[in-house]
Amino acid sequence: MSANMRIDGVSLEPKANVYFDGKCVSHTFVLADGTRKSAGVVLPASLTFGTGAPEIMECVAGACRVRLKGEDEWRAVAEGESFNVPGNSSFDIEVADEPFHYICHFG
Repeated sequence: MSANMRIDGVSLEPKANVYFDGKCVSHTFVLADGTRKSAGVVLPASLTFGTGAPEIMECVAGACRVRLKGEDEWRAVAEGESFNVPGNSSFDIEVADEPFHYICHFG
């Protein structure tokens, strides 16, 4: 995916998901085949997210550093890259200067 991508044929849940006092905001959308995803932005901050289902976090603009639960090393993630998070887990994310824009693929 790219920052200029367009996703056609989706059903959008217009109420935003707001986390960490507005430092992360996303919108859930559903594809025609029933696949649920979200598109959002993380503003500069250091946050810890929990997961229920497995997730693939795809960076569409900006950059961040991530560290999965149980790991010691941080990994840099930039536009066009992604990282996988297991279900029933968590990850730390650090966004430094520019907002981190993402698509979250659930499942």
